[in-house]
Amino acid sequence: MPPTAEKPDLNAAPAGGGLTSQAPLVGIALKVISTVAFFVMVTLLKMIADTVPIGQVVFARNFFGMFPVLIMVAFRGELAQAFSTTRVSGHIGRAMVGTTAMVCSFLSYQFLPLADATAIGFATPLMVVVLAFFLLGEPVRFYRWSAVLVGFAGILVILSPHLGEAPSQDSETLGAFFGAMGALFAGLAMIFVRKLCETERTSTIVTWFAASASVFSLFTIPLGFFLPDQMWILPDWYTAGLLIAVGLSGGVGQILLTQSYRYADASTIAPFDYINMLWAIAVGWLIFSDTPSIEVLAGSGIVIAAGIFVIFREHRLGIDRTRNRRASTPSKS
Repeated sequence: MPPTAEKPDLNAAPAGGGLTSQAPLVGIALKVISTVAFFVMVTLLKMIADTVPIGQVVFARNFFGMFPVLIMVAFRGELAQAFSTTRVSGHIGRAMVGTTAMVCSFLSYQFLPLADATAIGFATPLMVVVLAFFLLGEPVRFYRWSAVLVGFAGILVILSPHLGEAPSQDSETLGAFFGAMGALFAGLAMIFVRKLCETERTSTIVTWFAASASVFSLFTIPLGFFLPDQMWILPDWYTAGLLIAVGLSGGVGQILLTQSYRYADASTIAPFDYINMLWAIAVGWLIFSDTPSIEVLAGSGIVIAAGIFVIFREHRLGIDRTRNRRASTPSKS
């Protein structure tokens, strides 16, 4: 969302610096590297998902991921302003929705092969279009509605191998459900971000989310008294190192993502989200011995095509989501 006339974008590069939307190749490179960082994080969390409760993983992701973000904010001279806001309720609401999206997304990666969970997550941009129509009153015309419907058809193709049994009997069905819910809540989090971007700095949005999500994840500690498998553990040094690495890689990915949108606009950068599918297939095959099904590959192709159409259609309509994406923490991150 472009800055308003009353409030300039305080996160843009200095005038004359030639850093904002004048070096698209640099922006694309940073975006691609950010997908690598995020996929390192996803791979690590999948490695520990069976031994560490999800609430503890979410805490590690946000708490340790906050340090690279704070270093970036301090480097930009915005550390004092990052915690200053008059819209506490908006940040808390965004954190609640975003943390829910993160929990659901992490659970989908726990129960599903990497390629399947990644493909389901591609529904998020489509969810944003639908939610923007119903919650923000944003006009959506025939072309984007058509793309959304085609995209959702692709999601059904991806989900088809995982449906048919009760969630209590089929962990993959449960993973598919969590993946779909993660995409929905991630889309809702983007709606919160769009409203916050009207008045808030990117540094404020990112910092408040990391801090609030860390606190909210602590609320899962009592859950262990009712669900023994969700009892927080005292990790050994190896597991602790992996938890810290989950947070740091996610935080570094957030920095790279943020910086990528300082060099190019959203319509240039956003399609490179879909390179995550390449990492999912490669990592899933090399580390977890997973081979994506024909349904997942075909459905992913449909969803990616629909998502790219929506991105470029919004670009033609002048809907700039650069600040939204810069301040957004992807559900998997």
